[in-house]
Amino acid sequence: MGLIEAVGLVLHPARQCAEVIETIATWARGRDIEVLGTPAEVAGYDRPVTAVPPAQLVRRANLLVSLGGDGTMLRALRLGCETRTPVLGVNLGRLGFLAEIDVPELDQALCAIDEDRFTVETRSGLRISTADREVVAFNDIALVRVPGHGMALVEVQVEGHPFVNYAADAVVVATPTGSTAYSFSAGGPIISPGVEGLLVTPVAPHSVFNRALFLSHREKLALRVLPTSSELGVEVDGQLVAHRSAGAALDITVEPAAARVVRLGRTTYYQRVQRKLHLTGSAAEAT
Repeated sequence: MGLIEAVGLVLHPARQCAEVIETIATWARGRDIEVLGTPAEVAGYDRPVTAVPPAQLVRRANLLVSLGGDGTMLRALRLGCETRTPVLGVNLGRLGFLAEIDVPELDQALCAIDEDRFTVETRSGLRISTADREVVAFNDIALVRVPGHGMALVEVQVEGHPFVNYAADAVVVATPTGSTAYSFSAGGPIISPGVEGLLVTPVAPHSVFNRALFLSHREKLALRVLPTSSELGVEVDGQLVAHRSAGAALDITVEPAAARVVRLGRTTYYQRVQRKLHLTGSAAEAT
């Protein structure tokens, strides 16, 4: 008997993946393994997948399989956060930073996991409390100007003391995982996922100090919306979850090892980044 008793599927909302689901279902039938999915995601598929609520899915599944891109993978990480369920990322379409394998490797990868021939890479998360819920981000949390309104004026507080004020289109707090996402597009550095900390990056800054900061995961970080700022949106992994007005403060804490990502040793983090960003041959040799 292998390690896997039930597989939970997390599907891209706009990509059809019936053939991939059939591959997983066929593999699972031969090993008496249950395949689970949420009702909203598997309703359109005529396949042998048991529909269960999200909370039940993560309790019953001891492996989550993300079928999509990085956005789907982030959703799977959030889903499995409380139970620390390992997540296998299967890339559908363009190469993602987080996905471990492509579709042709799926059967072989599932066999390897069931036979305990894999490793787990932990990823830190960022936790904030909004008005009605707590939210965990695995890429980033951002205070963003509302289109048509004034810029984001944000005070960065470290260990309870004001450190620097940013005037910008947005202020992004990223995990090392998210250093290649929104923060990177704003000029932030690439950070190894093996490092634990918080990367604070201003987007299109108008302030004199316009550099990114990298803080220890043990240091307390808060962002305060300055009195002269316009109302700002709070985005978690690119999704708008709340608005904050002048004077509001946002406490952000690091959740070490909040998620577990399956690695099969096929590629390193730097190889995936190199391919995604087309870094090979990015600079001409000096003559």
